[in-house]
Amino acid sequence: MDQQPETTTRAGLAQDAVARDAAQQSARRRTFAIIAHPDAGKTTLTEKLLLKGGAIQLAGAVRAKGNARRTRSDWMKIEQDRGISVATSVMTFERDNLIFNLLDTPGHEDFSEDTYRTLTAVDAAVMVLDGAKGIEAQTLKLFEVCRLRDIPIVTFINKMDREGREPMELLDEIEKTLALDVTPAAWPIGAGRDLLGVYDIVNPALRLLGEEGDEVIPVSGLDDPILEARIPAPLLAELREQVGLVTMGYPEFDMEAFLQGTMTPVFFGSALRDFGVGQLLDGLGRMAPPPRPRAADAREVAPGEGRLSGFVFKVQANMDPNHRDRVAFLRICSGRLEKGMRLTQTRTGKQVPVNAPLFFFAKDRQVAEEAWPGDVVGIANHGTLRIGDTLTEGEPLNFRGVPSFAPEHLRRARLEDPMLAKKLKKALEQLADEGVVQLFRPLDGSPPVVGVVGLLQLDVLASRIKVEYGVPVSFEATHWDQLRWFASDDKEAVERFTRQHKADLAEDHDAEMVAFFTSDWRRRRAEEEFPALTFHAVREQHGLAKPGG
Repeated sequence: MDQQPETTTRAGLAQDAVARDAAQQSARRRTFAIIAHPDAGKTTLTEKLLLKGGAIQLAGAVRAKGNARRTRSDWMKIEQDRGISVATSVMTFERDNLIFNLLDTPGHEDFSEDTYRTLTAVDAAVMVLDGAKGIEAQTLKLFEVCRLRDIPIVTFINKMDREGREPMELLDEIEKTLALDVTPAAWPIGAGRDLLGVYDIVNPALRLLGEEGDEVIPVSGLDDPILEARIPAPLLAELREQVGLVTMGYPEFDMEAFLQGTMTPVFFGSALRDFGVGQLLDGLGRMAPPPRPRAADAREVAPGEGRLSGFVFKVQANMDPNHRDRVAFLRICSGRLEKGMRLTQTRTGKQVPVNAPLFFFAKDRQVAEEAWPGDVVGIANHGTLRIGDTLTEGEPLNFRGVPSFAPEHLRRARLEDPMLAKKLKKALEQLADEGVVQLFRPLDGSPPVVGVVGLLQLDVLASRIKVEYGVPVSFEATHWDQLRWFASDDKEAVERFTRQHKADLAEDHDAEMVAFFTSDWRRRRAEEEFPALTFHAVREQHGLAKPGG
């Protein structure tokens, strides 16, 4: 009878020890994403950040030739062939006693849903701008997602070694277009072919463009004689004038404003020439926040808690095509993950064994003996885990905010060989688990409908089904042009709507009801005729729907 309190006390002390370690370890983590418009240099920057972190010996270039083109973050065949990113890559590396978890997201708007989900798993973002083009359409969309989530943003103005716009003009555009306070962390010396380097405003130093990246020369300030020895007089006079203007015209860095998402520090460089990248990484280590408390449906979860919790924001199928594997990417929010743990899947109440959690370096992987808040680990998954799932050590809570968007294009698969129908079904289900495509099963028993945000997704889908499953497939248009999830507390209204529109109804991959419409007018008409029903363009994965129009 006396052993129960002693056992409970031991368990409590163990949880306290884990909580202390979790608080210390999470303070070392910096988990961030890179967002950009296509061709702004995002993937090249990713490669150079990994090089700076000691994770690779030779960085690949997206537009290089031959084997040099095989960038580590773009590991799918279609990515390497087309020179674009179509899936989020996760990479972990260490630098200056900090652990960086870098999530490289697709830049192309047709794959924005993967990017939106990835942004739920990060604590900061690097916004990459082309020095000639400034803020482009996709950058603006992704920035708005960051703003909705109050994600702190560090700006990197890339391609400064090419002819481009004036730095002041770019800062003004960021300030006006994004309604952000900007604070330059550095200032370019020259531009285009005449780019000599940058002047570090935060920690006064010359960072000169060399053959192997930055040559860093500490200085006492703009009047240091070293500047006169290393910078031609006309460029030095221009530098002193411009730095004087920007330090007076723009606010100093304010950590609180940055963490609230209202201020962005701005760095300049050239990812291709590995210039300014080290300074950016140092800035991330200094400015980007460690993991912060996260909202769940029951309560707020702090990183320094003793019990593990986390959520799945991505599922990747066939990272190793030889083994037909599926890996769920888990963002850890609290506690310690250890190899061999059994965790509770909140959605089903089932136990999920974590026998060999994985750290990733793009496609490469290694078993993680332990992982901490802020880390992203892979869990081998045979269809059990889905995007949006919460895993805990038993507490019944759900992390919110992993979205699913109404697709803009609805198609049916067309097989050349009907004998491959079973293999196609399996391929579509696995790729729907992954989030590459949304899959809908019509209630009238007709063939499944696939939904995508952009048409390029269909090319990727067809390519992956052929390469990974050996099924040649094409897609044909349906007569529907819109989709909405619907729900109501009024069961009679739902039954009446279902009877009248059965030929236009389906279940999604999570068995949630959806309605297809042939036009926007038809959708509005349904909303008027069935006011007891709510129609949604955005659904939270395994959670409540949110209004979406």
